[in-house]
Amino acid sequence: MTIKLLCIGKTDNKQLQQLIDIYLKRLQFYNKFELEIIPDLKKAKNLDENQQKLKEGELILSKLQNSDFLVLLDENGKQFSSESFSEYIQKRLNSGLKQLIFVIGGPYGFSEDVYQRANAKISLSKMTFSHQMVRLFFTEQVYRAFTILKNEPYHHK
Repeated sequence: MTIKLLCIGKTDNKQLQQLIDIYLKRLQFYNKFELEIIPDLKKAKNLDENQQKLKEGELILSKLQNSDFLVLLDENGKQFSSESFSEYIQKRLNSGLKQLIFVIGGPYGFSEDVYQRANAKISLSKMTFSHQMVRLFFTEQVYRAFTILKNEPYHHK
């Protein structure tokens, strides 16, 4: 199974990208993991919030196949401990999925079409983080999940 993280817009902070890259490299030892960046919309300042969500939603949906299991990183989603998130990942691995796709939306969230297509929603926290920070936190949590599944000493209870 491939795990993919789809994100809107590139990370403009080089130090943050270096940290993300560390976890991307580490993850390759456990599972195929891809980070795919959907470019920022051109002339987004000319669009209202709803128009921006619709256009970003079209781009997100265009990256999906019918068989993909889509999970939105959404403030109203289910929250997990690191251990329960590792169990969530294991269940998806055991299910025979070809692709498990997590999506970080744009600044205004997701369009209704994306919510309709989603199989699940998860939340990293009740706090709000920048989209760039969420990439780092999420990538680290996927890495942590695999170390938990392999009983490696990275995670401490």
